[in-house]
Amino acid sequence: MAGSRNDAEDILQEAFITAFSKLYQLKEAQQFGGWLKRIVVNECIRHTKKQLVDVDLNEELHAEISDEEPEWWKTVSLQVIHVEIKALPDGCRQVFNLYVFENFTHKEIAQTLNISESTSKSQYQRARQLLRERITNKLQLHG
Repeated sequence: MAGSRNDAEDILQEAFITAFSKLYQLKEAQQFGGWLKRIVVNECIRHTKKQLVDVDLNEELHAEISDEEPEWWKTVSLQVIHVEIKALPDGCRQVFNLYVFENFTHKEIAQTLNISESTSKSQYQRARQLLRERITNKLQLHG
């Protein structure tokens, strides 16, 4: 979600500082993993809010894609997908990661990142489109 290793390391350090300073708030030790994950995600979001530019894309260009869309990405290695996700523009990458990996709704993403719900949807669709184009191009070039 951070976009660069240095930013990710800084975010992780801040998350651990927050976790240790608020450890007394953890009621059950078994919940530590989920609690820490939430702190890290929140720290990523806080970091992004400082850098996020609200880009409102033309919704007509990014209409919802049918659920019947073929799952072409299942034939691509996870390493290629990971590299291309990291290369997405910041806004798209943030929304994509929150929606796909953290199971946030577009409404939750909009509230969290202080953007409109339509911007969240547009950024997600743009991320999908960019990923598809970039990965398809890589497959055509390298097989």
